Amino acid sequence: MSVEMILIRYRVRPERLAEHLRLLRAVHDELARLRPSGFRYVSYRLDDERSFVEVATAPELPGPLPQMESFRRFRAGLEERCEERETFEPTVALSYGFEE
Repeated sequence: MSVEMILIRYRVRPERLAEHLRLLRAVHDELARLRPSGFRYVSYRLDDERSFVEVATAPELPGPLPQMESFRRFRAGLEERCEERETFEPTVALSYGFEE
């Protein structure tokens, strides 16, 4: 089975961090309730405490995200909350232990 991946890297404005964490937690809580089959979503918080990397994988992306109310709220103000943001659709160069 082929799996698609999307990777997003961004840095949140300091005055918007608490709001951002609340919105991000709501997305993860809703995913935990829905438990969509074959969908994986992880949010990493980097050492500076305001930078994040998010990775989503699924047989087809964007998966359940666009239908989720919490994700729509999260995405609605993301540009204003961030100082910088980039989205990547990486391809596997080499892998050990990860599904391809």
